[in-house]
Amino acid sequence: MKSYFSVLALSAAAFYGTTAMAQTDDYKNYREVSRDTVDNVSTTRVVVDSVYSTKQTMTNGFFDNWFVFATGGAHSFYGDHSHLGGFSGTLSPDFSLGIGKWVTPGFGFKAEFIRSNSKGYTLPGYGYRYGDILTNSKGEKYQKMKTNWWDFSINGIFNLSRLIAGYEGNNSSRLMNQFWLNLGLGAVHHMGLQGTGSDNEWSGHAEFQYSRFFNKKKNFSIDLKARALVYQTNFDLEYGNRDYSANKFDANIGLAVGFTYYLGGTKHNTWQTAGQTIYKTDYRERKIEIVKIPEGVNPVNYSTLTFYVFYPNNYSGRNDAPLVATSKVNAIDYLAGGIYTQKKFTDNAAVTARLNRNANTNGLAFVDIPTEPANRNFAVNYVPRGYEMSTKPLSLSLQADEMVSFQRHAGYFYAPIFDGNNAWQYRVDNETWKQRLATEDNYKETNSYQLNAHAGLGTVRQYLKVENGDELVSFADIYAAMMSNVGHISQYTDAATVARIKNILEKGTITMIQAEGLATSQDNYSGADAAQVGLQRNNALSQNRANTVITWLKGKDRLQQVASQIFLVNSLDGAVRNVQDNSTRSLNAKLNRCVKVRIHYMLK
Repeated sequence: MKSYFSVLALSAAAFYGTTAMAQTDDYKNYREVSRDTVDNVSTTRVVVDSVYSTKQTMTNGFFDNWFVFATGGAHSFYGDHSHLGGFSGTLSPDFSLGIGKWVTPGFGFKAEFIRSNSKGYTLPGYGYRYGDILTNSKGEKYQKMKTNWWDFSINGIFNLSRLIAGYEGNNSSRLMNQFWLNLGLGAVHHMGLQGTGSDNEWSGHAEFQYSRFFNKKKNFSIDLKARALVYQTNFDLEYGNRDYSANKFDANIGLAVGFTYYLGGTKHNTWQTAGQTIYKTDYRERKIEIVKIPEGVNPVNYSTLTFYVFYPNNYSGRNDAPLVATSKVNAIDYLAGGIYTQKKFTDNAAVTARLNRNANTNGLAFVDIPTEPANRNFAVNYVPRGYEMSTKPLSLSLQADEMVSFQRHAGYFYAPIFDGNNAWQYRVDNETWKQRLATEDNYKETNSYQLNAHAGLGTVRQYLKVENGDELVSFADIYAAMMSNVGHISQYTDAATVARIKNILEKGTITMIQAEGLATSQDNYSGADAAQVGLQRNNALSQNRANTVITWLKGKDRLQQVASQIFLVNSLDGAVRNVQDNSTRSLNAKLNRCVKVRIHYMLK
């Protein structure tokens, strides 16, 4: 099997005129080669069916899912002459026994035997009459009637609760109350009275049932039933004559209470859900990638490095502009080893005065602090530094004693970013710091999963996508390989991984670098077109995050000889990921504020 595709979709119109840092833009000296990945694929698993929800189940064997039941109740007989006497004279008790089977959780059948009688009224001289001739208040003559009978029926059962809500699963607390609709046909045998004879006929059954279960096994229920048994009009031996027209149907309508017991022990309510069928086909799939390489380079040992760069909420780094001629705030250095908001108050005395009278520091002037490369030993090293690097969160306390302690070490007071009563306690973009968050806690970091450190790769691999064959490394590993694996950053890297990345960058040939920015769906804008505004905001964040990483990579010595057209900013899987949690500090939110980078390379 062959599938030919190009991973590298480059547009000359978009890229040929661009220049980035000191990259070599003599792209005409690159040539196309076919990257044959036949050795990377040995076995392919083809999924021909998917895992379905519990609303889709498979039928079980004939001997599975049986139950028995018993019912007792009362009914009123509606015949041709039921109106001649009082209602109480139409009432009779009944009882039934039966057995049934579920074919699926929502459909089954039952066989039921009912023993009862029907009482009512008839014209003198007709039907199952007995007793004296009576006269009602209207002057109408009638006699009482009664017929003993038994009925045997087959009914279809429709479990409305499961048909609507789906099968609840074995040993589940769901659907402890269930509603059934039972419809069927039966045969009635009249046992006769005072030599009037017997009769046989068909019956129609309609029953609405409520069943209450009392444990998760659902092996026993108490049942309440409203039911009607409908017969052809001669059920009471009345056919009609010249004095009246007979009803089309006779009927027994009543209520009953009973119980149902489910056979089969613990397996009585177990159903096999439709599952995933996986066929393993052993073949070698040949894939051809068209890549661009410099002239004179022989393609050998193609591979890909993948790493993720994780960002705080509302931060992309694109506004981290130079402060003075020789110092600047750098977004990537901030993520690797930045401190708090990377801002300080300009007037220590003013801060001290506020703290002494237990007042907040809102309104006091503050400025950016230049970032330091993380491959050095920091003078201020007793507080958390870098986003998602250590096990401690980036945010610091706004308590007076802790702020004073920091000032004694560093010579300045660290400053949050104020927006009214809300104080951001990590770095944000200039365009986003006025955006309101759901809760005050969301303006600070309270936990860290080390997503940017080598120690967090297990979490990243568990929740985010890494293509087959790619080597996953951490942002800290990449940073150390680009800079040097010493100082602060060395605490969060793996030395062997850093050495391998360095070898790739120094001896390999980079064929393509793809960056995909991601943002969460979280946004609290409530004005007109809120959904569209929120989507635009987060799309902008995702794109800016990717551009920030690409700009940083282009500026590194190890990549300056790579043509700028090799760097691509993509939206491979959708730029905005849906996050239901209101917290911006949850793991799900943190995982989806990132940039995914894939470095494709060849190594001799």
